[in-house]
Formats: sequence, C-alpha cells, structure tokens
Amino acid sequence: MAMVEIKTPEQIAKMREAGLVVAAIHEATRAAAVPGASTKDLDDVARKVIADHGAKSNFLGYGGFPATICTSVNDIVVHGIPDRETVLKDGDLLSIDAGAIIDGWHGDAAFTVFVGEGHAPELHELSRVTEESMWAGIAAVRKGNRLLDISRAIEGYIRRQPRPASGKYGIVEDYGGHGIGSQMHMDPHLLNYVSRKRGKGPKLVPGFCIAIEPMVSLGTAKTHVLADDWTVKTDDGTWSSHWEHSVALTEEGPLVLTAVDGGKAKLAELGVETAPDPLA
Repeated sequence: MAMVEIKTPEQIAKMREAGLVVAAIHEATRAAAVPGASTKDLDDVARKVIADHGAKSNFLGYGGFPATICTSVNDIVVHGIPDRETVLKDGDLLSIDAGAIIDGWHGDAAFTVFVGEGHAPELHELSRVTEESMWAGIAAVRKGNRLLDISRAIEGYIRRQPRPASGKYGIVEDYGGHGIGSQMHMDPHLLNYVSRKRGKGPKLVPGFCIAIEPMVSLGTAKTHVLADDWTVKTDDGTWSSHWEHSVALTEEGPLVLTAVDGGKAKLAELGVETAPDPLA
C-alpha cells in the first residue's frame, strides 16, 4: 500500500503560503492570456510572480521540464511547453498549470481560460463541467472518506451532465491527481474515475493533502505524448479542459490551499464548511 505523507498544521501553513503564490500566478497569467501573446510570454509573467514572492518553481527542471508553467492549447491536454512560436488567438482554449515552493513545501493548481472571443457553447460547458467536477471531488475530502470517494464524486458529477454535441465527455485515463507536500508529486495517485482494480485507497485523515485535477475532453479518454516527451494530446483531436486545486484536510475540514479564499465560497454552495485559514 502507498505510504501517504501526513502533514502537521505548521506544514500545512507553509503549503498555504505556496498555494497563495500559485493563486497569484493564476491571476497574472489569466490577465496575460490574450490574443497575440505567446505562451512564452505567459511563462515570463509566471517567472516574475514567483521571483517577486521569494518562491521557487517546482516545474522548472522537474524531470527536465524547461519552463515554470504548462500551457496546453485546445487539443493539448496537459504538459504543453511554453514557446515563442505558439501565439494565442481568438477562440483558443488554454489550460495553465502552475506550481511554487515555499521553504520546501509545494503548491500546484491549474485552470482553463478562454482566449478572446468566439468560443462555441460546448467549450464553455466543457470547462464548467471540468471545474465543477473538481469541486465535487474537493467536497468529498472529509474525515472518514477514502480516496475512492473523491474519484467517485468527480466521475459521478461528469456522468450526470447532459452530453455535449460531440457525443460524450472523455475523462482522461492516463493522468490524474496526486499527493502533494514535501514533493510536488507523491502517493497516492488519484484517478478521476472509479476503478475496481484500485480498491478504496487510503482513508482520509487530518494532515492528508491531495492535488485534485480532472482532465476532460469532448471525445476520447485516450491520449498520446508528442516527440518532446512532454506534450500530451487527445488521440482524436478533440479539445480538452484541465482544472486543479491542492487541498489539505484538517481537523476542522478541508482547506483549498491554492484558492485565495481557501475554497470557502464555492464549498459553502456545496454545503461544506472550510477550515480556518492558518495565515489569516
């Protein structure tokens, strides 16, 4: 069975600091994601935010990754590498994944943004469904639940939604959420769907921290990696969305480490009370 790193309240406070840096990266790159900007321009913005906060990048150099954020455009699911050649245009769908380290403790989160105008309604719905499935998973982070309950909540939300014009939502199978803390990627691996082969997974206890990140396409669940050994695309060329937050379970409930308000407003809509912010 996977060994899960359980954090102390003091360590969760450090992860909250890192999470707020990630939130700042999101705010800055969202504003910069306009037609005419290159994905390298967005990476430059992220680098400045990290430096301004006295943080370190946990993406840059990770397994040889050459940038501080992932920029995944349209049919790229995850791990897109920023470059000068990829210039954003009206109608693009862009997912940005970002992370930061404070005093050895990690934050990691992703969001999907609409570039310019001209997006089909099914793209807006794709992003909404992906984001809401993430929040359904976050709402399942409670004492006494198991890892499987998070997977079930994510998949269950997606399966309950009306089908898109393309015919289905593809829940990406080869990538998922992960433990986070003293490293960016740790046990346990979190599937975004229920697998009978994986069992129920570990019990959720105070100090448990997890990055919840559904990736959903307008078609296939199957993907392939390009020759750069990073960029992941859908097999059928359908566009996809990626949303992620890092979450800690405390004695008082969940705390969304990478949300500015700790997840308070959104989880209240779902009937879940968040833990107090250790930095407040």
